[in-house]
Amino acid sequence: MASSSPPPDPQTSHPPRRMPTPRARKVEDFSFGPWTITAVKSHIMPSDDMDKLASQLDIPQLPEMLFGQNVLRIKHSGGFGIEFNALDHMKLVDNKHDLMKVAVSEAWREARSGSEHIHEVIKPFDWTFSSNYKGTLLQDSVPMQVEETTELIDIEKLKQRERIVYFEEVVLFEDELADNGCSTLSVKIRVMPTSFFLLMRFFLRVDNVIIRVHDTRLYHEADKDYFLREYSAKENSINDLVKRGVPPRLLHDPNEIVSRLDSKEMVIHKLKFPDVQTTNTDGQTDSQVQTTNTDGQTDSQVQTTNKDSQKTDCTDSDAAEK
Repeated sequence: MASSSPPPDPQTSHPPRRMPTPRARKVEDFSFGPWTITAVKSHIMPSDDMDKLASQLDIPQLPEMLFGQNVLRIKHSGGFGIEFNALDHMKLVDNKHDLMKVAVSEAWREARSGSEHIHEVIKPFDWTFSSNYKGTLLQDSVPMQVEETTELIDIEKLKQRERIVYFEEVVLFEDELADNGCSTLSVKIRVMPTSFFLLMRFFLRVDNVIIRVHDTRLYHEADKDYFLREYSAKENSINDLVKRGVPPRLLHDPNEIVSRLDSKEMVIHKLKFPDVQTTNTDGQTDSQVQTTNTDGQTDSQVQTTNKDSQKTDCTDSDAAEK
């Protein structure tokens, strides 16, 4: 398979991919009314599988640490839902054009003027692995209807100190851009007694060049027949941020820097549920979590939460406020 070093420094190639220590594939299911929230965590995709995937996607290389089996899925008992995974994100990455080099050409060339091979790129592609991926709708039944809306997620409500009955974070991929920055994609979810909130974040930092954040937020209240999904794209050149007086240490912290970036795009969708019949005899939401390894054994006890449970007051500030 032909390979190309990321343009930030064409003389620098990725180090050999680290072979992860084999471990069981962990699958955790959490029940919230008619919804099942599934978090799957596994090892880094093996090199042979990555080479096959890169060939299928016709892209010179993939993120150094690609967790191909990792997924966070939200599925209704009626069969519809949404999931977030790395492979569907990668399908939307531009495999024909180096948009970053075009967008920040002057800064890119100046920062790497000492490289005599600065023009040697076997095949241009988006080596930052950026895309506008917003999640994958499940098609097991009649899918949700997607329509634009002006209704916003109630951030003030999310800031309230409310009991969190379940929290999980799943890393989808990471890449250090040949020691020239980082490109990461992760997704986390928190569930409260009457709602849940999800944040998928793509964070890009190309040292001395640019910072970019793509956020997808998903919010659902138990008495509503839809999700609200907000997608935002923000970015600034690092030179611009330095001129504004942004402390250098914040450039490495996605949660701190995101509020200081300029908005480039904002898309709000309402994902409307198809008509299904659900039964809830006592009107309460019973939540339970179960973790299963690949050998089929269950290694955690069922946890049920209702209004009489002991309260834990905590908030996920970087998910709600940033």
